[in-house]
Amino acid sequence: MRLFVALELPGEVRAAMADLITELKPLCRPASWSRPEGMHVTLKFLGQTIADSDAEKLAAARAQLAEVKCGAPVEMRYRGVGFFPSARRPQVFWCGIQASANLARLAADIERALEPLGIPRESRTFVPHLTLARFKTSEGVKALAGEAEKLAGREFGSARETEFHLFESKLKPGGAVHQKIASFMFLRSAA
Repeated sequence: MRLFVALELPGEVRAAMADLITELKPLCRPASWSRPEGMHVTLKFLGQTIADSDAEKLAAARAQLAEVKCGAPVEMRYRGVGFFPSARRPQVFWCGIQASANLARLAADIERALEPLGIPRESRTFVPHLTLARFKTSEGVKALAGEAEKLAGREFGSARETEFHLFESKLKPGGAVHQKIASFMFLRSAA
């Protein structure tokens, strides 16, 4: 099983991402552009750390995720675009996310909850973003980078989240298809 934990996008943000991709795709056709319906805010990529036949480990992961709690909703603003690692040598084109501090804590808590199951922690620092495109060649990137500078301050919507989800990603010829396996309310109830 290829699994990940993520937040879903509000409809307005998903629609804004679809419009943005339609606007920018002609500038850089060789890029591998994301499908808006598959976009999400990844909190933890588990990869294939749980085998299809390992129902016990999947149940343990679900139980651990159900224990992750936070004292307040996560507030997010989807704003601006950029490149990882840089516009000169891009691998990923992204939409930025400005979030309340508890988003990073939530991602770290998910990491800690899954580590006892043999699911290793991520070595990179958590940087919330939406992946818009990936690059195999630099063709068209210069034009895209020029347009990206103009979009640095553009707002794409906001969200107030109180639950995250466990997804299975199935690779298909037309791209990955994500199926929600479970949802977890992370907001700690008032005692």
